[in-house]
Amino acid sequence: MLRSVKVSDYMNSEPVIFYPETALFEAIEYFQRFRVSGAPVVDHSGQLVGLLSEADCLRAILEDTYYEVEHGGKVGDVMTTDVQSVRLDTDIIEVAKIFIHQGRRRLPVVADGLLVGLISRNDILRAIYDFSDTRKA
Repeated sequence: MLRSVKVSDYMNSEPVIFYPETALFEAIEYFQRFRVSGAPVVDHSGQLVGLLSEADCLRAILEDTYYEVEHGGKVGDVMTTDVQSVRLDTDIIEVAKIFIHQGRRRLPVVADGLLVGLISRNDILRAIYDFSDTRKA
């Protein structure tokens, strides 16, 4: 059985991040280079202001194509601003429930409003694997 494990034990404390003024195509390049499908967006003080996903990028590009615009825009123009986050001391079982019931892939981790990391579905699976009986066999 999985004992109580906190987000701080498994989160990525150095995730890819973007700023609202980051060019959209630069963000897409980072998605490709670092093989991530989404990343937090912060202001220059580290305050979480949004989340950018591959779906946000696709939506923006399709819209630009429809209107025959080729500038691509900025991350701040297309990011999701209604962002759910978790705290460092949140139990990973609670995070797993959010992932399952709300269809999330990743959640920013904040402390006093500042981004301190990112927890993903893969991180939760890693925690479960680390504590599984089959791994010890």
